[in-house]
Amino acid sequence: MVADNSVDLPLFNAENLQSNMRSIYYSRTFLSIIGGVVAGIWGFTGLTGFVFYFLIMVAASIGLAAKAKFSVHKYVDSWNRIIVDGFLGGLMSFVLFWTFAYDIVHIF
Repeated sequence: MVADNSVDLPLFNAENLQSNMRSIYYSRTFLSIIGGVVAGIWGFTGLTGFVFYFLIMVAASIGLAAKAKFSVHKYVDSWNRIIVDGFLGGLMSFVLFWTFAYDIVHIF
């Protein structure tokens, strides 16, 4: 009798994984820019703006997971890629466009 102790490990095509990660990063960056403009136009200041950004990123994570039909391991190697990646880079874009839009609409 032969014991089969093999473990099925997920295999990823490096090019496809890189393309999927780039799509996630671009989606988050785009939503950060749009969210920053909206937050600036609506006049959010202080903590309210950062809470708005957090809600946008939560919606983005849910949207990306829904696009993958909640089986993200077919497209990326872990849930952290969907939930966390691009969060801080998007924050910088958000703050830039948030202050820019706020200045244009409410100060000038």
